[in-house]
Amino acid sequence: MRTRREHLHFLARTIGVPPDEVTRESLVEWCSEQDWAPETRRGRYNTFRVFWRWASEQSLLDDVADCLPMIKQGKGVADPAPEEVYVSALANADERTRFILRLGADYGLRRAEIAVVRVPDDLIRDLIGWTLVVHGKGGKVRLVPLEDDMAYLLLDLPEGYMLPGEVDGHLSVSYVGRLASRALPGRWTLHKLRHRFATKGFAETRDLYGIQQLLGHASSDTTTSYILHGMDQLRSITRATSSSKRIETENLTH
Repeated sequence: MRTRREHLHFLARTIGVPPDEVTRESLVEWCSEQDWAPETRRGRYNTFRVFWRWASEQSLLDDVADCLPMIKQGKGVADPAPEEVYVSALANADERTRFILRLGADYGLRRAEIAVVRVPDDLIRDLIGWTLVVHGKGGKVRLVPLEDDMAYLLLDLPEGYMLPGEVDGHLSVSYVGRLASRALPGRWTLHKLRHRFATKGFAETRDLYGIQQLLGHASSDTTTSYILHGMDQLRSITRATSSSKRIETENLTH
């Protein structure tokens, strides 16, 4: 909802006319002037279509967004934050930000999921170890195993939200993202730490389904777009399929 509002606010600030004066032609012209990546354009068009469809159903506006073309969802490219970037950020962050960084990089949580972690309510102890109850998109709940040191750090915090704030008692989702971005250099973000989690987890285990479950993805296609295959992994494939060994063996037999 917050994202959709931001899309509409940007349109309202920049198109230059009130909603009842926006026409199909002016909307298409304004959209063509925006320097958006395909995935950004896809999200904005979806927002505009839903808004004007609703306004038309309420007899408030004519539906002028029905002319916007459908944009096929593209496949993302994995871009995991490098290990040295993550380690340096951890070393220089305050305690609150370290929790955010670790939950993103070591456990694959989204910023919205990190914002609503409650202690001790969301921590479960069983015979194997500690587990974090993660409140994900669409009200879906998943379980993410925690290392003991992380669990005990969380349990040392005061009861309630891990990140207390003024949005229903916790920090806003956007502020959680900003805290992570301040700790990370350049273009690296909390989302890139999720890519790190997926890439490193797959390199160690080759368990795509498990990583999908831990990330809270509905589709394994989404999970694969988070995983960057290293050159050592690709080299092992070409080494296994190469004919050079066969040729070398044949030469030895002659």
